[in-house]
Amino acid sequence: MLDSLRAITQEVNSAASVRSAMEIIVQRIRTTMHTQVCSVYLRDPQGDFVLRATEGLLPESVGQVKMSLHEGLVGYVAKRGEPINLENAEAHSRYHYFPETGEERFTSFLGVPIVHQREVLGVLTVQQSHRRRFDDDEEAFLVTISAQLSGIIAHAEAIHGAEEIDDTGVDLRFKGVAGSPGIAIGTAVVLSPQSDLSSVAYQLCSNIEEELSFFYTSLSAVRNDIKALGKKLSNRLSVEERGLFDAYLAMLDDTSLGREVTDAIKKGVVAPYAWSRVILQHANTFASMHDPYLRERAADVRDLGSRVLGYLQQSSATEKTYPNNTVLIGDELTASVLGEVPKDKLLGLVSVKGSSSSHVAILARAMGIPTVMGAVDLPFTQLDGKLTIVDGYRGNTYFNPSDEALNEFTKLIQEDQEISKHYEALKDLPGETTDNHRVPLWVNTGLMADVMRSIERGAEGVGLYRTEVPFLLRDRFPTEEDQRKIYREQLAAFAPHPVTMRTLDVGGDKALSYFPIEEANPFLGWRGIRVTLDHPEIFMSQVRAMMRASQGLNNLRIMLPMISHISELETSQALIQRAHSELLEDGFDVELPPVGVMIEVPAAVYQAKELAARADFLSVGSNDLTQYLLAVDRNNPQVAGLYNSFHPAVLQALQSVVRAAHSEGTPVSICGEMAGDPGASMLLMAMGYDVLSMNSTNLPRVKSVIRAISLEQAETLLARVMKLTDAETVAQYVDIELKKIGIRDRPEGLETSR
Repeated sequence: MLDSLRAITQEVNSAASVRSAMEIIVQRIRTTMHTQVCSVYLRDPQGDFVLRATEGLLPESVGQVKMSLHEGLVGYVAKRGEPINLENAEAHSRYHYFPETGEERFTSFLGVPIVHQREVLGVLTVQQSHRRRFDDDEEAFLVTISAQLSGIIAHAEAIHGAEEIDDTGVDLRFKGVAGSPGIAIGTAVVLSPQSDLSSVAYQLCSNIEEELSFFYTSLSAVRNDIKALGKKLSNRLSVEERGLFDAYLAMLDDTSLGREVTDAIKKGVVAPYAWSRVILQHANTFASMHDPYLRERAADVRDLGSRVLGYLQQSSATEKTYPNNTVLIGDELTASVLGEVPKDKLLGLVSVKGSSSSHVAILARAMGIPTVMGAVDLPFTQLDGKLTIVDGYRGNTYFNPSDEALNEFTKLIQEDQEISKHYEALKDLPGETTDNHRVPLWVNTGLMADVMRSIERGAEGVGLYRTEVPFLLRDRFPTEEDQRKIYREQLAAFAPHPVTMRTLDVGGDKALSYFPIEEANPFLGWRGIRVTLDHPEIFMSQVRAMMRASQGLNNLRIMLPMISHISELETSQALIQRAHSELLEDGFDVELPPVGVMIEVPAAVYQAKELAARADFLSVGSNDLTQYLLAVDRNNPQVAGLYNSFHPAVLQALQSVVRAAHSEGTPVSICGEMAGDPGASMLLMAMGYDVLSMNSTNLPRVKSVIRAISLEQAETLLARVMKLTDAETVAQYVDIELKKIGIRDRPEGLETSR
């Protein structure tokens, strides 16, 4: 059955539509399992399960037969979310006979749910008229194929739904993860990786004749390239190997792939998109074939496709234009991408990959850009130029919205702006509780654009300056002098307030194009202090630049990321002291700055006391600490729901760090995104954190919470939640407290995910 499973999956991947995919499923499963009936029921927007494909029932019953969760065996499977295997289905209390299907009274029944991201999308069933107990292998086969096909079905629905929409409002919605709060309405601009066949953006061409001419010219040029390459290698290849070049040339013939592409272009799409669709269809067809030799030809087709696509994209490359209301969409947006879009034009971000704790989401929050991450079913290549709504509170993205939806979200934007204005009025007031407990509020920065915004919102210092951001925006390592100039701007802007500069923290989800780090498990690999201690020349250059930049200002603090061993702290301190001595010898009048440690791995939590005894300060990075404590890759949308800083284990770790640091008389701050959560800020204050550092967007909201509550109230809330056993209940307690003190940090009816 394994070969059948592979063949079915490959055939469905190459299906032209959702309907044809369903037909392939029911035909192949019926044949493989030797049953009389195989059917697929899919959930409609009303929550009913509708017959969408069948092999064995009347074809005209497709689309006509439907049942709710409380009706029939199909509804029973969907409601339970698990397989139902019955030898005598008629005897079951949920059995329901539908005469319009033309079915006999089938006795045997096996149904399995089609589940995607914890939601039941549909039910896959097989039936038999005579009594038959489907054995364990058959049930396992159906369960396996359902699991394999669930994502395909969800993605296929999304793709074909997007291809069929027009300019009328249809409220096409895709669910993701809330990345940065806020709402944006704008025009989608799709960023596609070069030479990636599956990521070519759907675009219409303005002149079909010119597009055809461009395609023919490109095809001819590629033919010439292949002929030249074949001739160049002719003496080094066997007859069989030279035959590959002949096969490539045959496929590029105008009467072969070329004809299919020109037919697509004549329907109005650009050449790169038309080419990618044709190539993918042929590659999938080869991949689904039973003959091993023919299956291997799929790789040849893809190779040829990528060669031609690269040429098409290079030949048609034009400077990217961004409308005034740009919503940037891509498979995996990165920090460097943000720098390409003029800041006054960027309204929103949508990324297929990543989660709310991805680096790009953190930067988006710092910049106040509404963002949706982890939109895994988003057919992003089809959406260029579409009117788009980004709901960064609920993690939803809407395309071609109706007038009703536009009016609703426009009102929510206005309401959001009113709330922000209310909080901005607090900028000159201290972060002080009703019983006079003072909580310094600092900011996390990385771009110069953050500076003025932070100062305008009343920041009292910088708890985290991400020095990797200038590195990410360049195509080479910045020199010591380059760094000094950048750091000086930050230090001078905030003087005399302290600025905490984290040494270079690359690796994980922050890769430098000119310093690639490729690992199977990057978050447990070579990152943070591990990289810079292995390259002391990078570390020394950076800390020298920091200290030189602080000359005369003396408001620098240096922070070390990803510390997991005492020896890493001691080695770093020795290098910093050496750099300081060298600068003094060179005639620079610089002070030795305080050196602190980021607590972001479990090992550091358990050695917080020992680290505090050796460091000038500690600072918790709650993003990574949550990730490591819960064993959740924060960039993986499949497990985004498990990433929650309100998890009791995370709260216990946070409290233990404060106690350990204070036992040594060492101050401790928290600079993770949790510090910027208005509800979480009450708990952190009650734990005893000396400083809360957050993105500037959230600073006024957090200040409003602190000024509306007493320390005693916060400590009472903390005592209660520390006895709870799950994150959801903690969040409920926190939300109740926010409402009790009259805090509203988002438009009415919108909830943000933590």
